[in-house]
Amino acid sequence: MLNSYFKDDIQSFIKKSREEIIGEITLSNQFDSNRNQNKSWELQIYILQEALKSYTGTIFFEFSIPRMGKRVDALVIIENAVFVIEFKVGEKKYHNINLEQVWDYALDLKNFHKPSHNALLVPILVATEADHSFIEISTTSHNDNLLLPIKVNQHDLQEAIESTLVFFHGDEQILSKEYAAGSYSPTPTIVEAALNLYRTHTVDEITRSDAEAKNLTETTSLISEVIRKAQIEKRKIICFVTGVPGAGKTLVGLKVATSHLDEENGNTSVYLSGNGPLVAILQEALARDKIKNEKEKGSKLTKGKARASVKTFIQNIHHYRDAYLVDPKPPYDHVAIFDEAQRA
Repeated sequence: MLNSYFKDDIQSFIKKSREEIIGEITLSNQFDSNRNQNKSWELQIYILQEALKSYTGTIFFEFSIPRMGKRVDALVIIENAVFVIEFKVGEKKYHNINLEQVWDYALDLKNFHKPSHNALLVPILVATEADHSFIEISTTSHNDNLLLPIKVNQHDLQEAIESTLVFFHGDEQILSKEYAAGSYSPTPTIVEAALNLYRTHTVDEITRSDAEAKNLTETTSLISEVIRKAQIEKRKIICFVTGVPGAGKTLVGLKVATSHLDEENGNTSVYLSGNGPLVAILQEALARDKIKNEKEKGSKLTKGKARASVKTFIQNIHHYRDAYLVDPKPPYDHVAIFDEAQRA
């Protein structure tokens, strides 16, 4: 497992042939790359080599966002800025779905990748065959060093980079080694958002179960006691919750996860499932619910922001596992709930 399929100093990258770079990427790629994928990388390399000629810094291909299960096409570090670049080779238009994709990458880095918390993050969508570029340098309303996505064709990437660096010139340099080794770590604001999600809500409203409420309450209370005991005695304890299908095991797991999100008390938790569709459904249901609640209060919340708070405590078990095959440090969370653990 690698944090990226390719990493190099920008000036070294520029001097290499496309065949050499594709060879390095392919060797790192765990899955077979097809001819179309190689052609796509070939054009991406050409565009980046042309755009980065006058810069120093570091470039990554297929950079992995810890525990999110996503890889960024190209990530470039120059001075104090991190350019998150998504290529759509052969595309003539800047489709919303593609803008949301690169925006989601930038949000996940900002919210969950420790070295990105204070970095300037610049999402760029490259639609290679688009007639015009739209280089508008503007930040979000949260003053969090996160730019709104920039839209460029294959000819104007250098202009987008230069315009950003002129606008946000800073003396502080991002160290590429520390950035690449950065761990999963939710920002305080995203943890607070996750907590707020449950101050007015319960998982019962999203998940249905035929199990008796008393049984669920007793089970979750007992697990909470075990968690407290482990914390006080500084022990590692594993619990097994068993039951027939429909007994409410998933609901118990979610209740435990949402009851232990308090970082200050040292009991941060995460609900992990190898059932990809279940994770997607739970995240989407909670995100929609959060947006609805905010709308009723007169506030507007984007789905990206809503999803980010949910991702704090509901994640895919395979991505969690992969992150700690790379990262030797202990996981961020003190409590891990494995739903259908045999899938791991």
